Amino acid sequence: MPSLILPHADGQLRLCTLSRPKDFAASVSRPFNRVAYSAAHVVADPLSPVDPWVGCALDWDATLAYRRHLWSLGLGVAEAMDTAQRGMGLDWPTSLELIRRSIDAARDHPGALLASGCGTDHLAPQAASRIEDVIAAYEMQMEAIEALGGRLILMASRALAACARSPEDYGRVYDRLLSQAREPVIVHWLGDMFDPALAGYWGHADAAAAMEVALDILNRHADRVDGVKISLLDKGKEIAMRRRLAPGIRMYTGDDFDFAELIAGDELGHSDALLGIFDAIAPAASAALGALAAGDSARFHEILGPTVPLSRHIFRAPTRFYKTGVVFMAWLNGHQDHFVMVGGQQSARHIVHLSELFRLADAAGLLQDPERACARMTQLLATHGIDARATQ
Repeated sequence: MPSLILPHADGQLRLCTLSRPKDFAASVSRPFNRVAYSAAHVVADPLSPVDPWVGCALDWDATLAYRRHLWSLGLGVAEAMDTAQRGMGLDWPTSLELIRRSIDAARDHPGALLASGCGTDHLAPQAASRIEDVIAAYEMQMEAIEALGGRLILMASRALAACARSPEDYGRVYDRLLSQAREPVIVHWLGDMFDPALAGYWGHADAAAAMEVALDILNRHADRVDGVKISLLDKGKEIAMRRRLAPGIRMYTGDDFDFAELIAGDELGHSDALLGIFDAIAPAASAALGALAAGDSARFHEILGPTVPLSRHIFRAPTRFYKTGVVFMAWLNGHQDHFVMVGGQQSARHIVHLSELFRLADAAGLLQDPERACARMTQLLATHGIDARATQ
């Protein structure tokens, strides 16, 4: 197996010999007994003349090919979400075009799950002086997505967080939106570790108080809510909320730290999944969910267990930069030919972080072609002045 030199947090360079990748199936053999969405990343166009800090240019073929890959593994696609750099380089016009193209592509995959992010990101937070401005912004995106035949994920709104003055303001917004949605939606509660601009969402800085507001809104609109995705990275809060949801409302885990435990569940219930980490570990996620559906919970944990340290590393603080790790994995595994991101976000993580990510991905058996992964990592290290072949 190939070897290379990797830098470590103590400043030392050490030899790493790669292991053999795990042999995960390329397709699914049985339906899952959990609903599982992967929040999918986008592939930037590295040859575009658009300055990445100013505009957004995507490689549409590679971006859609990755969605087909996820569907082939039985995973759903949560489109134009945080993992796709929504609000961090991916603007609303490009998001709508991405949603349109994904809806078209899904028609070639019978049974493919697809839901799309609906927010207010075309409205600058400082431009929203009234709750009515936030409602109008949401409604504009809702109408555009539903006109394409899309299902909605109601994303948290920076503009709402900026102009809301009380929990009742959140109630006004969500009451209006949920009452007019064409079909049941997924509501996303994104914590401020993912986006600091969302601090105090639902009208409270205290998470327990915020949860009361969210539960009241969700449960009184139970017939209009497919589920809620909470991204708080706190399994205790997720379980507590899960047990208080009205019958029929799913809990979609957004906990990239403890997702395996939460999906497996307990005697009182389980979480379904809408996870950014499923983009990076898609073959393992599919195999594990297949094992769980077959009643083999031991195999489920055997597969996902080694991916948890990788996920915790990718999502470590500052958590909002996790997208860099997701795209890095896609590059290492040959799903794109470059490590360039929308907004230049490939620079958001340092080389020691990426080197540890590489090691953890190898330990989880997720580097599908070790020779290719080693060659690409060697290229990246060279740009940082590290000769990865020094002792080979």
